[in-house]
Amino acid sequence: MDAARIIIEVLQYYGYVGLAVAAAFLLYGIERVDEGARRSYAFRPLLIPGCIVLWPLVICRWVAAERQRG
Repeated sequence: MDAARIIIEVLQYYGYVGLAVAAAFLLYGIERVDEGARRSYAFRPLLIPGCIVLWPLVICRWVAAERQRG
């Protein structure tokens, strides 16, 4: 039982971090990664599940876009 509880807690924390990254990215960073996303607010809620699950990739892409900008 303890192993299952640890796995669930790790997944919960992963989800919490993913939710925070998704909120920050969709509010502040998406325009920097994709210029076509400017003023297209209707599709952003659709990106939330993917951002939560793939938050390490989202951070890498966001950082790479910031480095390219200067």
